Amino acid sequence: MHTTILLSDDDVELCDLLREYFESEGFEVRLAHDGEQALAEARKSGVDLMVLDIMMPKKNGMDVLKELRKDSRLPVIMLTARGDDMDRILGLELGADDYVPKPCNPRELLARIRAVMRRAPTATDGEHSLIVQDDLELNQGNRTLMREGQAVELTSTEFSILLELLLHRGDVVSKRDLYVSALGREPVPHDRSVDMHVSNLRRKLGNDPRGDSRIETIRGIGYQYRVG
Repeated sequence: MHTTILLSDDDVELCDLLREYFESEGFEVRLAHDGEQALAEARKSGVDLMVLDIMMPKKNGMDVLKELRKDSRLPVIMLTARGDDMDRILGLELGADDYVPKPCNPRELLARIRAVMRRAPTATDGEHSLIVQDDLELNQGNRTLMREGQAVELTSTEFSILLELLLHRGDVVSKRDLYVSALGREPVPHDRSVDMHVSNLRRKLGNDPRGDSRIETIRGIGYQYRVG
């Protein structure tokens, strides 16, 4: 079965270029050239990932992402203006899985798409696919998280980061390891993607039953999921 990508950008020439490249790599591609169309297409069945530009007519990419995250965990990669840190930070805060600055290299964008779509290997043994820590229950099989019996909505990248931290709970996980395992790439200078995803996780998870922060920052190294 082919992976279906929704390209949402008002640059028709760029969309056609990317579509031709992605289709040559075996992907199916749908197009949207304004924000309202992008949101409608993203909510249709069969879309596996959306590439979303920020500056679009009718509804900008940030508003599209904000609306989408109310009821969907569809993986989203934002296209941002090169050097525009505020757009990148806001996009990650709203639930984007990753971002690529424009103008973008099709090969780099495809590599990011494959990294976001890649799922951690799932054990067939139910005992190993379920991780329980305090009031959290993380299911690797269907990539869901429960807290005190209630579902917690996580993006694909947030789930992957939390999974990596829980698999090594009590130990320090370097930022580089989180970039490689969750984003599928090496960190680049001034890239705060992992920091923003961890910030989102802290907000969504809240404190542990003891009232302590679940994820501790180890300055200059990375993060640690606290136990005991």
